[in-house]
Amino acid sequence: MAGPRVWITRAQPGAARTAERLAALALEPVVAPLLAIQPIEQAEPDLGGVDILAFTSINGVAAFAALTARRDRPVMTVGDATAEAARTAGFVHVRSAAGDLQALADLIAAEASGKVLAPGAEAPAGDISGEVAMRRSEGMTVHTLPVYRAVATDVAAPADPDAVLIHSPRAGQLLAAFGKAALEHAVVACISPAAAAPLIALGLSPAVAAAPHEDALIATLQAALGKPGRRV
Repeated sequence: MAGPRVWITRAQPGAARTAERLAALALEPVVAPLLAIQPIEQAEPDLGGVDILAFTSINGVAAFAALTARRDRPVMTVGDATAEAARTAGFVHVRSAAGDLQALADLIAAEASGKVLAPGAEAPAGDISGEVAMRRSEGMTVHTLPVYRAVATDVAAPADPDAVLIHSPRAGQLLAAFGKAALEHAVVACISPAAAAPLIALGLSPAVAAAPHEDALIATLQAALGKPGRRV
């Protein structure tokens, strides 16, 4: 008997990684991304004077690594998966904050110095520069560098999913556009309150992960699917 069908809305290549994790849990992944990642074409970044690179996502690592062959700057990342992506890309000195954007800001403020360059999304979900500035305003500058953008796809909603995974606020907004009637019979699990907000505004009651990373999101999904009264 097939397990619950879970609509994965995140962009590739992350969607494929999530699908593997769900399949290992006897869930049936349905990959239909609401977003696609587009690298931003630009000249090779000038790393002169840059002391630390800070990455908030795997997509940021991939897009930045494609722009330059240099791997000689120390790296700080938001979490362990992003740290592993940085090591795979060839960066040697990598530290993980093992948490969320606030954890990365804590790590940078406590242990970095000089100029920090944060390659990431054109429209980031959080403000790493502002978070670091709130913690430390002297002896450090944090500059952001847009290296990719997330664009909406024209994907159709899968027929009758049992659950939907939302990995970002942008995906939450795009999912909400399908309307309440298309979603009210499914479990909706969101990675953060910001990702859940557009769905709450729609009148839904999404489950929200206890921490903004995929381990917590999948645990939240499993707990929500286990609740009585859900169609699974």
